[in-house]
Amino acid sequence: MQLIVCEPTAMSEAVVMEPPIAGGFLESSCGAGDGAASLDDVIVDTANESSEEESSGEREEEIGTHDQVASSTKTREIPTEQTSNTQTVNAQRPNSLPVPAARDPGLWTSQGDGEVKLRMGDSGLAAETPLTVNQMLTSAVERFGDYTALSWKEGEQQKSLNYREYHQTCRTAAKSFLKLGLQRFHGVGILGFNSAEWFISDIAAILAGGLAVGIYTTNSPDACQYVAENCKANIIVVENHKQLQKILQVEDKLPHLKAIIQYKDALKEKRPNLYTWAEFMELGRDEPDAPLNAIISSQKPTQCCTLIYTSGTTGQPKGVMLSHDNITWTALSTSRHVRLTDATRAQEVVVSYLPLSHIAAQMVDIWVTMRVGGATFFAQPDALKGSLVNTLKEVRPTAFMGVPRVWEKMQEKMKSVGAKSSTVRRKLAAWAKDVGLQTNLTKMNQSGAAGRTPLSYQLAKKIVFKKVRKALGLDRCNKCYTGAAPITKDTLEFFLSLDIPLYELYGMSESTGPHTISASDAFRLTSCGKEIPGCKTKLHNPDEEGNGEICFWGRHVFMGYLNMVDKTEEALDAEGWLHSGDLGKHDQNGFLFITGRIKELIITAGGENIPPVPIEDAVKEAVPLISNAMLIGDKRKFLSMLLTIKCQVNAESGDPEDELTPEAVELCRKLGSNATRVSEITGSRDRAIHAAIQEGINRVNEKAVSNAQRIQKWIILDRDFSLTGGELGPTMKLKRPVVMKMYKEQIENFYKELATPTTPDNPLPAK
Repeated sequence: MQLIVCEPTAMSEAVVMEPPIAGGFLESSCGAGDGAASLDDVIVDTANESSEEESSGEREEEIGTHDQVASSTKTREIPTEQTSNTQTVNAQRPNSLPVPAARDPGLWTSQGDGEVKLRMGDSGLAAETPLTVNQMLTSAVERFGDYTALSWKEGEQQKSLNYREYHQTCRTAAKSFLKLGLQRFHGVGILGFNSAEWFISDIAAILAGGLAVGIYTTNSPDACQYVAENCKANIIVVENHKQLQKILQVEDKLPHLKAIIQYKDALKEKRPNLYTWAEFMELGRDEPDAPLNAIISSQKPTQCCTLIYTSGTTGQPKGVMLSHDNITWTALSTSRHVRLTDATRAQEVVVSYLPLSHIAAQMVDIWVTMRVGGATFFAQPDALKGSLVNTLKEVRPTAFMGVPRVWEKMQEKMKSVGAKSSTVRRKLAAWAKDVGLQTNLTKMNQSGAAGRTPLSYQLAKKIVFKKVRKALGLDRCNKCYTGAAPITKDTLEFFLSLDIPLYELYGMSESTGPHTISASDAFRLTSCGKEIPGCKTKLHNPDEEGNGEICFWGRHVFMGYLNMVDKTEEALDAEGWLHSGDLGKHDQNGFLFITGRIKELIITAGGENIPPVPIEDAVKEAVPLISNAMLIGDKRKFLSMLLTIKCQVNAESGDPEDELTPEAVELCRKLGSNATRVSEITGSRDRAIHAAIQEGINRVNEKAVSNAQRIQKWIILDRDFSLTGGELGPTMKLKRPVVMKMYKEQIENFYKELATPTTPDNPLPAK
């Protein structure tokens, strides 16, 4: 796909930057339920998830180190040259991650108004001409002007903008931003649920020479203040009165703030420099084009246009600086890799519901879709509390991205519905799923090569699989993706058995989203696929099993962290490789498998390194009643585990409740328990359930590779982990340091120096 450059730009001389090959294995980039008949009432009840998901693999803060942001300075910050004998990281390093500093400051910057050299190749996609966001948008308008770009519901009425209208609205909004005093490389904060106004504000901020900055809607006023102050926000766009109040509470601490715009609902009070969306748009409607055009013409692909703030799991968030080229090139490479079709052939349709404050949603909903002239339909704000399936059934997307918890909730609901079906329907569903799983596994192992499809599969597809897809609104969707957090093999196999392969993708904010993506002809269960075109992977310091730290190279690698030299030097090594902090390995066919996270590695008192996620997943698979499991044991003599039970979630607050899910109640019955509440199970109150959990853990322990990897003690907590409770992050990833603090007393009780009798519930050998 050759984009037409429609605007003049002061483009830096392109520099071909090939990655150094020495020092590690280098993998080159590659081309390229039950009760099915009664699933029409499937509802994705995911109130436990906020729409504020964070991007997969974001570099988490280290406890107690570099918590404060380096203050912004006028002068360019030059990294201190490190000596050549700097200790490099390896797969067994502890929390501290000393990575050699980047010696060539041209590859990165921590200045908001800085520029970087692009990691361009000499052929293929890596050599594509760099573009600004405006150039990509203008090209889309020229090619897809009359095609629907954005669509949303107002009451029962469906509204939309085509690409020509979309472009003009963005330009008007950009002129309004300039009239309000937006300065070059200052932030425009956007705080609200996905909407046309969100997209327009984002693009308009970029066109006007500012920085587009998404803010998590679950942020506290203080957290909003931190982001707005860090990016020197001149303008903040909020969704409604609730979000407005957060900004008003900290307004006096934001010296750069000039205006606030509210894009939904009527203003409850008039204040100076507070505008409705209509008032805001009117400001720029009659403004001349020349000042905006001059700013657009001066923009370079090598300059920053977007800030993605990491979740700040254990410290202050970091502002990930993304250049125009990061955005436009990654959108091109991704669209090619997943084989999206241009609207002139068949328009792609996506549903926007994941939070736009992280890069995964932005890349899918805004940029990749724009590259191919796709249409983005906006879900309702309560999408993750139950209305998502209704939107999916109305829109019938051609591609759909779900975080693991969305797929898990679908799976739980389908199982619950299936359990209430007649015996005949349950047997039919079980037969179809067995056929579906075996057929798709065979196809997977043949790398998608066309072969003879069994008659049984064709029959199962007609009487079961098509009905399941229709019930979920996925009947037109041939590309279902999962990412942003680990997903269990059980969930992958469940959907594969229903003829819905979930393609895993992997990346991080610092790689502008995707680095590897699975595809229909390059797919392995539990693998996150192969690199998008033009990118490379290096496994740093691999061990004897091939596990090493995953490092990225490509034009998707970020510019640096805003005003944070030290953090940027930790993320990018001396040769310019981005260190992910994740452990992984390749199989013989080049598929990447994530095997752990360096900072999550448990190093026992005996010195054994243990990745917790495989053990946690094994326990959840062995005991389906378990919702969340967290392994404990760092610097301890043995492993222990915190467990939670699957329970209902309050649809309004997102808080976990005491009542068990229907699936959990059914499991309890099969185990000989009458429990219907979590409180009836905790504290060894239900011996049947406790015995079943211990049996499941015993089965996991039998497969342990060493005695050190056996779970010796466990406890069921009174409530499930949740976003509102603080145990889970925006992408529903476990916030381990937070959990360690919250349940410190229970954890310490595991390791009290007392003579502990050996019992079924406490299989710790007597001292």
